[in-house]
Amino acid sequence: MSTLTRDEVGSETLLRLYRQMFLIRRFEEEAARSYAQGKIGGFLHLYIGQEAVAVGVNALMQPDDYFVTTYRDHGVALARGMTSRACMAELYGKVTGCSKGMGGSMHMFDREHNFLGGHGIVGAHVALAAGAAWASKYRGDGRVTVCFFGEGATNIGGFHEGVSLAALWKLPIVFVCENNEYSMGTPTERTLPQRDVSKKGEAYDIPGLRFRGQDVIEVMAQMREPIARARRGEGPTMVEVQTYRYRGHSMSDPGKYRTAEEVEERKKTDPVRIGHDHALASGATEQALAAIDASVEAEVADALAFADESAMPDEALLHSLVLAPNTEGDHPPPLGSYPAERHAGASVDADKVAVRHA
Repeated sequence: MSTLTRDEVGSETLLRLYRQMFLIRRFEEEAARSYAQGKIGGFLHLYIGQEAVAVGVNALMQPDDYFVTTYRDHGVALARGMTSRACMAELYGKVTGCSKGMGGSMHMFDREHNFLGGHGIVGAHVALAAGAAWASKYRGDGRVTVCFFGEGATNIGGFHEGVSLAALWKLPIVFVCENNEYSMGTPTERTLPQRDVSKKGEAYDIPGLRFRGQDVIEVMAQMREPIARARRGEGPTMVEVQTYRYRGHSMSDPGKYRTAEEVEERKKTDPVRIGHDHALASGATEQALAAIDASVEAEVADALAFADESAMPDEALLHSLVLAPNTEGDHPPPLGSYPAERHAGASVDADKVAVRHA
């Protein structure tokens, strides 16, 4: 089993990792508050409790590597480097958001940091991630793709299609299952006949790895070899990180399928607290950690104010993302305002269509 000590990680890195995890925690808590206030619409899936996974994996990645994940994506986006402002503004549906307010909670995207989503269809993004890894292999650019998904996605056809091709072509990708024990509200014993997700790689002749993911140092220690293996051109690894979310599946989920005692027991291994303790043990002072906490609070408050004050997307932007420019080079006029002559010659010859499809 791979090991990593605090001294190997270094005190400065541990402080940075703690700040990233605390930022995700406070960002998500304030996002939940904003949702309850009606400032965020749609769905909101929080990453609270899983912070060590995204932060630990990202610590091992290069800036030009690719990240692809599910709709529980805010924490991954922040770990990867997206600004709190761009992330919160997207949740608010504002034009200053990372997707200009058009994606919302489930469709974060940050090309600058090679964060390729944020995907709402369970399991379908696994094949997309395999495509990104195929492009890297085709170009020979040395990049690695990391694909995050939940244990529920491993029952979906798109998951198996993506893993099969990645294994066949030895693509530079690491499949990371964030197993938080519940597929929406259904426990793993009711959804998975084989509860060790890492073994699902055996059908495709790729190695598997399974470990607890509440300690950021443990995440880094275990993920070093799968990432290095992918970068060496030896193909994918199926990784199952056993973690836990402290909130419901989404903000609309009261979480009554589990007891308060269960949640409190899991909080004894809170990844943010563990990161705090690692920083202290590595020589950081309480004053230094308090300063980090204060800077995070200020950053999140700034993001909330920025999102509140930003403008909503206008109609012209909406049309520009749906309709192509017309022949004069400008964007189309608002829907329903086309003059009749615009449609001249646009009718379809039904007889020709019938012949073509006969």
